[in-house]
Amino acid sequence: MMMAAGLGNRMRPLTDTRPKPLIELAGCTLLDRGLARLEAAGVETVVVNVHYLAEMIENHLSSRTVPHIVISYERDRLLDTGGGIANVLGQLGDEAFFVVNSDSVWREGDVPLLDQLRGAWDGTKMDCLLALAPTHGSLGYSGSGDFQRAPDGRLARRADDASAPYVNTGAYLVHPRLFTDLPDEPFSMNLLWDRAITAGRLYGVAMGGLWMHVGTPDALAEAEARLIQLAP
Repeated sequence: MMMAAGLGNRMRPLTDTRPKPLIELAGCTLLDRGLARLEAAGVETVVVNVHYLAEMIENHLSSRTVPHIVISYERDRLLDTGGGIANVLGQLGDEAFFVVNSDSVWREGDVPLLDQLRGAWDGTKMDCLLALAPTHGSLGYSGSGDFQRAPDGRLARRADDASAPYVNTGAYLVHPRLFTDLPDEPFSMNLLWDRAITAGRLYGVAMGGLWMHVGTPDALAEAEARLIQLAP
C-alpha cells in the first residue's frame, strides 16, 4: 500500500495547488518514486489512498499499468495511517504486505530496502517489521528518534525524555492479523505498533542506504541536492 492521502500542510506553499505525492524531486514525483521501489521489489498490485486533491492523483495514475493501481478514496474524511490501511484490508491479501509513505525517499544500500525487509521477515514471531534509519545523519529529520532496537531486532519506544538511535522510515511489512479490535474513528498505526510492542512482535531492520524525509520545501531542496551529489 502507498500512503498518499495526507494534506501536506508542512510542504506549503508547494501543496496549495497540488497534492504532496505529486511534488517532484529531481524530475520524478514522490509518488512515482515510491511506486518504482515497489515495482522493483516485485509488487504487482498497489492500493493508493487519496484525499486532498484526489482527482489529480487519480489522473496521474490513470495511465500506469505496472504495478496495477487500486484507488482507495477517503474523500469524506481522512482515516489516518492505521484507518487508511484497515479501510482496504480485504484488498491486501492474507499475508504480510508492504506499506510505503509517499514522502519517504531513500537511496539503496547494498541490498534494496524492500528486499531487505522481505528477507528479514519471520511471521512466526513478527506482526510488523519496520525499516529503520539512523536518527542522526538521515536527511530532513531533526527529531529525537522513535525506537530502541534489541540485538534480535525487537523494538521498544524511546522514553519521553530521551533520544533513540533509530527513526521509522515509513516503509514496512505488516501482517493483517495486527488489525483486530479496531477503533470506529480514524486511528494511527502507532496504536497497533504499541500493541505489537506489548506482545513482543514489533521488529525492525536497520537500512543500509540513505533515508530522506521529504516533508518540507527546505527538505525537498536538500534531498534534490544530495541526489545530484550522489548521482554516478
